[in-house]
This record gives sequence, structure tokens and C-alpha cells, in this order.
Amino acid sequence: MSIQVEGAAGPDRLQRWDSLYVDAEKISNDKYHGSGGSWAKTLQLAFQSIGIVYGDVGTSPLYVYSSVFPDGIKHQDDLVGVLSLILYTLILIPMIKYAFIVLYANDNGDGGTFALYSLISRYANIRMIPNQQTEDENVSNYSIETPSSQLRRAQWVKQKLESSKGAKIALFTITILGTSMVMGDGTLTPAISVLSAVSGIREKAPSLTQLQVMWISVPILFVLFSVQRFGTDKVGYSFTPVISVWFLLIAGTGMYNLIVHDITILRAFNPKYIVDYFKRNGKEAWVSLGGVVLCITGTEAMFADLGHFNITAIQLSFTCVLFPSVALCYMGQAAYLHKFPENVGDTFYKSIPEPLFWPVFVVAIMAAIIASQAMLSGAFAILSKALSLGCFPRVEVVHTSNKYEGQVYIPEVNFLIGAASVAVTLAFQTTTNIGNAYGICVVTVFSITTHLMTVVMLLIWKERLPFIAAFYVVFSLAEFTYLSSILSKFTEGGYLPFCFSLVLMATWHYVHVRRYGYELDHIMSATEMTALLERRDGIPPVFPCLVDKIPSVHVVFVFMSIKHLPIPRVALPERFIFRRVGPVGYHMFRCVARYGYTDPLEGPNEFTALLLGRLKMFIQEEAILSTCQTAPVDEADDASSVAVDDGTHDAHLLVAQPESTGNSKNNDNDGHVLQRAQATVDEEKRFIDAEAERGVVYLMGEANVTAAAGSSVMKWIVVNYVYTFLRKNLRQGHKALSVPKDQLLKVGVTYEI
Repeated sequence: MSIQVEGAAGPDRLQRWDSLYVDAEKISNDKYHGSGGSWAKTLQLAFQSIGIVYGDVGTSPLYVYSSVFPDGIKHQDDLVGVLSLILYTLILIPMIKYAFIVLYANDNGDGGTFALYSLISRYANIRMIPNQQTEDENVSNYSIETPSSQLRRAQWVKQKLESSKGAKIALFTITILGTSMVMGDGTLTPAISVLSAVSGIREKAPSLTQLQVMWISVPILFVLFSVQRFGTDKVGYSFTPVISVWFLLIAGTGMYNLIVHDITILRAFNPKYIVDYFKRNGKEAWVSLGGVVLCITGTEAMFADLGHFNITAIQLSFTCVLFPSVALCYMGQAAYLHKFPENVGDTFYKSIPEPLFWPVFVVAIMAAIIASQAMLSGAFAILSKALSLGCFPRVEVVHTSNKYEGQVYIPEVNFLIGAASVAVTLAFQTTTNIGNAYGICVVTVFSITTHLMTVVMLLIWKERLPFIAAFYVVFSLAEFTYLSSILSKFTEGGYLPFCFSLVLMATWHYVHVRRYGYELDHIMSATEMTALLERRDGIPPVFPCLVDKIPSVHVVFVFMSIKHLPIPRVALPERFIFRRVGPVGYHMFRCVARYGYTDPLEGPNEFTALLLGRLKMFIQEEAILSTCQTAPVDEADDASSVAVDDGTHDAHLLVAQPESTGNSKNNDNDGHVLQRAQATVDEEKRFIDAEAERGVVYLMGEANVTAAAGSSVMKWIVVNYVYTFLRKNLRQGHKALSVPKDQLLKVGVTYEI
């Protein structure tokens, strides 16, 4: 038995009889992580989220004030203005925008930029690869509500998005950019967090230089990335108590500094001091916003990690733990600096009471490691979704937890990000320089989320225009202000995150789309296919190469396409769509295996077992429908319904006999037709089982993509060098699918695009 694995399903709907005719059974739509559940469970999730979600934003007090005032504090009231900026930034973006608005735009419980994009793509045909099929909308988790004709605005937005190539490119580009920025976060968070935490040792060993601090940080980074293979479940959740202790410590020291040094700093809750700060400092105040925005680094994790928790749990942990703790810490630091402004370069450790220094130092390093680990876990989860859209080279995705399906580990990406993080630490050496790139990552993701959320509100939520306008104007204006400040330091390290977008994801997806178009353009024509067997719609150009090289083809052949839908999960009973290719005697089938962007690919043995089981069920269902369609209309109307068992085992044939109409001859004929059909089905099932026992072979095309003659120099470099380098140095398709070598047959082809 041969299985030919293709890259993706074609754009046309599978014609003739296919398994979807009976595959319309609806699986109950599981809202994986909503706001429901018992309060005990919600409180447990809220506690766990402290260690997973807030490690990054919770460790920001280590370096915010030193980044805001790199040249020292020039006016005492500047501290009040900056503290006011920090407090209202925390309230505006993490609390109002994310905790109480964005979290509700989840995709069946999953969050992040890709979840927003997949949600939009189910309501409007905006995907760049034209592989949408009508059958996909019948998957139960698709669960879309077509915009009503009465809601003209939603219909108008949908039509504009679908008819505008520019809009499709823009939506996809910002999604790719957002994912690239998350990769940048995964690189920069370990560098800036560990370096900031380790810098505290200079309080007790002032003879240490910044260069020596950097070299102490590098081994910690090696340890951090080496433990990623154990997964978030073991590394992150076990350290939730550590982050909880961290929040208690920073809140306690904040209260201590407020009481001891200057409690009048609380006047920062009056936003008037923000206006005064900008009037007094002008351009310098605008530039300092790049440091202020570091107080909300890691906020996107509230949305990206939603799949591990639920909305209420995130809201509780933010409002009851995160916000009070970090707000007290920032207020305490400002109170301390009001008395000792010369210590702004190392505010956090200078403001710690002497007896608490070593406990806080140890917990700070542990908290920095946990914050980095959580950000990396989010980067792995988002990249695993990016694979489904062909936005990243095929890599191995390891699911590290049986309990939490969203927790994944990607070995190749872990190595690349780890090497980049160490390189950034060695190159930039100080948190101020790293912060320039870090801030761009953070604010760019915020802005992208705002724009995608606006589309969701218009197209899917169908909110009132005043609310949408207020959301867009307030948040986009605030984020643009921050972004404009940070981009002023683009050449001082801010360029780093864009390298991920340009070199890795944009390059790969560009060639991926062109390769997909080449395969569509070179599907075999009817004349060519007749020379082999007969016309087969959707068979890729690698098949004639196989027939030319191996004249003896297996007697059972399944043309398999792996397709990822823009939903988190596809239920197993809805995984496969089958269609017969050619006459029954050829034993050739077309199959599309559909996965959500969080579904893991099965191992070869499990995949083969599922495929054979569903194939035999399809043969059974095909016979049932064919028999019903050939029955006379009046007798078919009198017949009871045909039921098919939708389990993982072979289907039963449950056909009720028509009621007596006085025509026993016709009834006898129907019985003979059913018996003959069932005998044919049983014979074909036995034949397939016998061939499967002889062995299963996976036939895969090894496509070498090159730039066509006459291509531009840029295209020639991108296709022939950058794309080829990534394809050869990252995991190939058969390794990602875990196909055993003794069951793999490759057929080499070259695509000129």
C-alpha cells in the first residue's frame, strides 16, 4: 500500500462522492477555556498564571527607571511625571485593553496574533494560499456565524477584505510581523532580564566591571535554554511559588520605601504631572517614553498564554496580584529616588533594605529565569501555529505536557533563539542598549493587536461604531506615541527584531506561496493523466516522476494532502476527507488530512491506523449512499433513514426495511442490491487490510526550488540562497512527520518559480 504525501490541499472543492457527505456529524463544540468553571478551579488557574504569564512584566522594575533616565534626573518633579506615566500606562494597556477587552477575542480559547488572524480568516476569505474548501466550514470547531444581510457594515467589511489583494497582504504582513516580534521578545527577554538581575551583585562586589557581569550572565543563559526541553509544565508551573514570593518582596519593599522616604510621591495619580513633565522636558520627555514602555513588557503573554488558563483567571491574577505589586514597587522606587536621585542607574537594588538584599537577589535571578522561560514558551506556541500557514520552515514540534496541549518545545528554534540571546548579551552588554530593541518588539505587537482587534470588532463582534472608534483612536494613538519614541533609536539596536521578520518568516512564506502556485499550475492535465491511468484532479506533478522511475506501483494508492485549518483543533472523526479516484478496481483514493494549528501530527503507526480505519469507513459510507441514490424515488421516500456509526471502528450498516407497499418483488430486488453492495464493500476492505499487512510505503516529493531564468537579482538571492539555506539546515518534511526510513521513498523534482 502506498501513501503519497503532498504539501497542501488544492483550492477546488472535491467533486463527486466524498466522505464529507456523511462526515457532517457535528462534534460538540468545546469552548476550551472560557470564563466558566468552578471558582475553585478558576482560583487554581489564577495562581498558576502568576508564574507563567507575569514573570516578564513582573521583573520590569529591575530596569525601567535606569532606562528612562540614562543621563540622570534633572528635576525632582520629573520623577512624579514618570511615575504617573508608568501607572497610567499599566492601567491603560495591560488592564483595560488586554484584561477586559482583548481576552474576549480568543479563538476557541486560544490567543495571540495568529488566533486573531485565523478568527478573521474564517469570516472572510483573506488567506494568501488559495486552499480554502467549502467542506472546511462544516468542521464543528469552525463555528462561524455568517454576517447577516441586515448588518450591512459587516457585509461591506467582508467584501472589501475579500476583494482587496492589498488588504489581504496587509493583514498577513502584520500577523507575520507580530510573530517575528514575539521571536524577538523570546531573544531579548532572557538577555535583559538575566543581565539586570545579575547586575545587582555589584552592590556587594563594586570592583566587578560591566564586562564581568556580562560574562557571569552568559552561563546562566546557557542553563536557561538547556532546560527548555523539559517544558513549561515542569519548569514554569513548579516556580509559581517563586514568582509569588517575588511579588510579595517587591510590594513589601515598595511600601517600605514609600513610608520611609517620601509618601507624597502618591500625587503621581494626578495626570497633571504628565503634562507638566512634557512641558518641562520637551523632546527629552518624548525620547524617555522608550524607557517607560518597558514597564509593560510581557503584556502580550496575557493573551498568547490564554489557552493554558481562562479569562476570569487572568483577570483575577492581574488585578489582585500583578498590578498592586508592581505599582507599589514603582512608587517605592520613585520615593527612594526623590531622596537619592544619584542612584538612578541601579534603582532597584539600591532601594532594597540591607537585611533583604541577598534574599531579593537570589529570588530576582530565579524570577528572571522564569520570566525568560515563560516568554520562550509563548514564542514556541506561536511559532507552532505559524507552521500551519507556511510562515516558517518545517521544524519538529515536541508536545511537553499531556495535560496542557498548548505547551510545546521546538529544538531547532530553541537553539537559534538561545544563540541569538547570548550574541545579543555579548554585543550590547548593557540593559539600556538591549532595551532599545526590546521596546520596539513590545509596542509593535501592541499596535498589531489593536489593528486586528478593530477588524474583529467590525466583522465578527459587530460592535457599535462609537465603541470601535474609541478603542482604535485611544489605543492606536497611545501606541503610536510610544513607537515613534522607540523608533528614534532604531540604529542603536532597534533594527534587531525586524531581521527575524525579513530574513526568516517573510522569505520563507514568499517562496512557499510561489511554490504552492507552481504546483497548482502544473497539476496534470486530462490527456497526460490518461496516459498513466485516467484523469485524477489534484494529483501533483511528482506523480509522473514516480511512475517513470518505478513502473510497478502498489495496488492500493492514497494521495494524501496535509492541510491546516484556521482553527485550534479538528476532531478526529472530522480529520479525513476521502474521494475515490478512478474506477473501484483501481483502489486509488484522494485524501485530505485536516489539522488545527494546535493539533500535533501523529506518529506514522498511529497515523496509518487512523487513515485505514477512516478509509474503510468511507468505502462503507460510499456504498450506502450509492445504493440509496440508485433506489426508485417513491421507495426511497418510504425507506427509513440510513445510520452510520461515527466511531473510530468500522461503520455498521443499519438499513431499515421499507414498509410494505404491496410490491414484494421490488422489495426483494432492493434486498439483493444491498447484499451485493455489502459483499463488494467487505471484499474491498479485506483487500486493503491484506495490502496493509504487506507493508505501507510513504512516497514524498523532494522538491528543489530555484529562481526561474530571467528572475531579478533579489529574487535569485532569496530563492536560491536564503530559502535553500533554511530548507537544508532545518528539519525536512519526513523528519517532522517522523516517517521511518525503511518506509520512506523520495522522488526528486525541481520547481522553477
